[in-house]
Order: sequence, then structure tokens, then C-alpha cells
Amino acid sequence: MSFYEKVRRQKYLSFTLMLFMLSIGILIGTVVQGGAKAAKEQSAASDATPLSIPNPVQLQNSFSKLAKMLEPSVVNISTEYIPQKDSTAKKATPQNRRRQAPVPQDPDDEEGNGGMNDFFNRFFGGPGGPGGGQMEDRRSASLGSGVVVDKAGYILTNNHVVEKATKIKVKFNGESTEYDAKVIGTDVETDLAVIKVDKKGVIPAKIGNSDAVQVGDWAIAIGSPLGFDATVTAGIISALARDIPGESKSFQHFIQTDAAINPGNSGGPLANINGEIIGINTMIASRSGGNQGIGFAMPINMAVKVYNSIIKTGHVTRGSVGISFTETRNYQELLKVYGADHGVMVVTVEPDGPAEKAGIKVDDIITTISGKTINKGQDLIDTVAETPVGNGIKVSILRDKKPMTMSLVVGDRAKIFAGRNGEPAAKEEEEKTLGTRAKFGLTIQNVRDGERQNMGLKVAGGAMVTSVEPGSFADDIGIVKGDVITTLNRQEIKSTDDVKQIQGTLKAGDAVAFKVLRQAMGVGRGAGSANWQPLFLAGSLPAQP
Repeated sequence: MSFYEKVRRQKYLSFTLMLFMLSIGILIGTVVQGGAKAAKEQSAASDATPLSIPNPVQLQNSFSKLAKMLEPSVVNISTEYIPQKDSTAKKATPQNRRRQAPVPQDPDDEEGNGGMNDFFNRFFGGPGGPGGGQMEDRRSASLGSGVVVDKAGYILTNNHVVEKATKIKVKFNGESTEYDAKVIGTDVETDLAVIKVDKKGVIPAKIGNSDAVQVGDWAIAIGSPLGFDATVTAGIISALARDIPGESKSFQHFIQTDAAINPGNSGGPLANINGEIIGINTMIASRSGGNQGIGFAMPINMAVKVYNSIIKTGHVTRGSVGISFTETRNYQELLKVYGADHGVMVVTVEPDGPAEKAGIKVDDIITTISGKTINKGQDLIDTVAETPVGNGIKVSILRDKKPMTMSLVVGDRAKIFAGRNGEPAAKEEEEKTLGTRAKFGLTIQNVRDGERQNMGLKVAGGAMVTSVEPGSFADDIGIVKGDVITTLNRQEIKSTDDVKQIQGTLKAGDAVAFKVLRQAMGVGRGAGSANWQPLFLAGSLPAQP
């Protein structure tokens, strides 16, 4: 091929390539322009029909009806705890701290980090809440729930919600006002408490019968989880008579539910599909501390018994026969050795208790109580505890494989075991040491003549303040340790008995005026120190001083 032909062919190819590229460009431009035009045309749709929102219509929903029915009766409870800094304050011990839930090993936690660290967390906020960990060591505030059960302002909640609280505030759904509440009584054994607010027009919830509850029934939980008032969740009853290993006390047999409940629900109600209260939400099982579909409520039938006892006497009285028993791993084999196929073996007998007086001894096997078969220890506890103190019962036993029947009188459980794990004995000893506890959040004692002379007090009578609870009414109005109360509401105070007598006549909202003598700053308390200054301190008595 000649040189000329090569050049001509190359020009032809170049021209063809340029023509092809130009065509491609024109095509792309057309497409882009058409797309832009289409986009522009889509900004308006003249032939489209606007959507409309229909008029609001109430749907037929049982849960919405239940929510409207129950929300006025469910309250938010906020508490404040101020640690006692006085040197005479009661030291924290395992007995007076709030119970902490066990921490079972999590088989899925391969790193050993304790994936179940929050298992069975109380709704009140876990280890950092009042009663948990070192609650006595720092100031804290927490939230819980409660349910109104009486038009006079009585509210059922959990003991751990109000336990150790210095101040308690109650707020009703839809209201911004917070009402002062006072504790009427508590029961550690069932973790229940009764508090009261002075508010007119409260609406009590309807009480149901937890004995009628069945697995699979609908369940509705209402409370203030994480501080969100009047939160309603629904689920079913998952199990009944649930005991929590290592956590349940003798009188706690829970209703289990998968209704979503979280920290802050504690003390709130669990209701059935009829809006009747069937339980008081108490704890959850959770690896994270939040809802995982396993919650536990104290059956309302037990709560009613506790409530009725508290409003009648201020505390719960339970019967006891004064024994302890065992249920070992191979318990049935143990019973066979003693010639029994059921029953409870007596391990200890309390001195001077009902059992000892009746002649019951260690190693006896209790088989029936008043005709009721005793198969396990819980049968014995429930039967005796529900028997009124002072009532007689017949106890059938096996001793050396021989049947015997004994009659005994049920005693007060708190008194029988007071020296072992009860508080009455400790409380009496504490009062001997610290003095008399007054209603205003202070402790007082009589001033002896020798002390009066040593301190340079020239007045007769009076009651000396030995401690003041931080955050209490007395603290708020300025009373301090060492003050000597000489008059209360213009009445002369000769002894601590006078203070107790006057305080018994006061109620929330009443004006209270103290006249105290306080030693001037910088003046010693040795003999001859007589620089005592009179002070007048006053305020209106809150619901919980």
C-alpha cells in the first residue's frame, strides 16, 4: 500500500471516530435534558387527589379502657436518702441493708465478666439505689411506683422503694404537684409497704383475687419505669407460685409475667383483663438490668393480708411454733431412715418457745398440723404463719418411728426469734443507748442533775437532743445536736415524756415551735460553762417529719 493511501485511510478512521463520539455526546445530552424536564414536571401533580385524615374514632380496645381506669390510681414515688452523719447513728450491717439479689454464673459468659451481674435487679435502681451497696454512705434519690387502695390516701408499694428514705414524695398522673407521704408500716418479709398522702379525691384501684389467676391470662403492668409516669405494658401470666432461689423470702411466692417492666415499675400494680389488681410488681430477672420478659409480682391476696395488718397495728404479726428445720439434698432418703414418707425434720427448738413448751424435740418429724399434711418446709411456714397468734393447733409428729400428737399455742414470730434475727431486742437496746426517738426526726434524752451542773445549765427539766436526722423536720428548722428543748408549742418540757405527749397531738400541717437553749460557739462544756443562748425555732409539720 502506497504512502498516500495510508494517510487517506487514517484520516477516514479519525473522521469516523470523531463522528461516533459526537453522536454519543448528543445522545447523552438528550437523555439528561429529558430527565431534567421529567423531574421538573414531577414537582406538581394536578390530576392527583389529596389525602385526608378521618375524624378521630375511639377503637374498641380493652387495654385502652384498662389504662384509663387504672392510671388515676397509679402514682409515681420519689424518695431522697440523706446519710446519717451523726456519730451515734446506727452502723450499716448486712441485716439493715436492703437485700441484694444473687449473681448466678452465666454459662454464656466465656470471658468471665459476670453476664448475670444484674440478675434479679430490683426495679428501684440496682446496687446504686437506696438500700443497695453502700446506701448508708452517700446521699441518693430514686424513683418507684405505687397504687392507691383507699380513698383516704393509703398507697401500697414495695418496702425497698421507701426503705431508709429520708423524704418521700408522691405525684399523681397528670398533676405537677408532689405530695408529702408518710410511712404507715412496712414488711420486709414480703417487701411491701403502706404509705399515706393527705389528698382529697383520690381514686382507689379495684382489688382482685390472685387465687383466680391462671397461666396464660392477660396481664397489664402500670408504673413509672425509668421515671416515665403512667406507662402501660401488656403481656401474659407466665408462671405462678414462683420462688426465686437465693432471693425469695419464706413468704414470697411470685406471679411471673412477661409484661414489660423496668426499673421504676417497682411497687406498681399488675392487673388482670378486668382492671383488677392481682399483684404488686417487685423484681425482674435480667442480664442487662432492663426488661427481658421475666418479671415478678407479689400476689395481691398476700399483699391484702399485709396491708390489713399494717393499717390495724402498724406492723405485720406472724405466727410461729419456735423451730427451725432442714430439707437436705437427699431429704427423702433422710426421712426413710426416720420411718417417714413425708414431713419436716426439726433441727433446733427455740428455748421457751411454743414447740419446747409442748415437748417437741430435735429430730422429730412434723407430719401434719391441725389435720393438714406437711410435705415440705414451706407448708409448715405458711400454715403456722397464717394461724392467728394465741390460737391453739395440734401437731402430729414421728419420734423414733412412733406417731405422737401434741397441742401447742402459736406465738409471735418476731418475739420468739427476736434474739436471733428480729429487731425488737436490738431496738430496745438502741433506745437505751441513744435515748427516745421523737416524731420530728431527732433523738432526745433526759438531762441528769449531774450533767446539768457540769454543763452550767441553770434551768430545771428540759430534753437534750442527742442526734438529728439529716433532711428531717428538725434539721430543716435548725435544731442541732446538743440543743436543750425547754418548751414545745409554749408548753414546758420537763422530760422526754412531755415531748412524746405533745407530739402525739400533732398532725401534718400543724405549726410547731421549739424554744431551745444552745451553748454559744467557742464556749466549752466543762463545769462552770453557763453561756447558753435561748433560740426559737419553728415550722409547719410535713407529712413525714
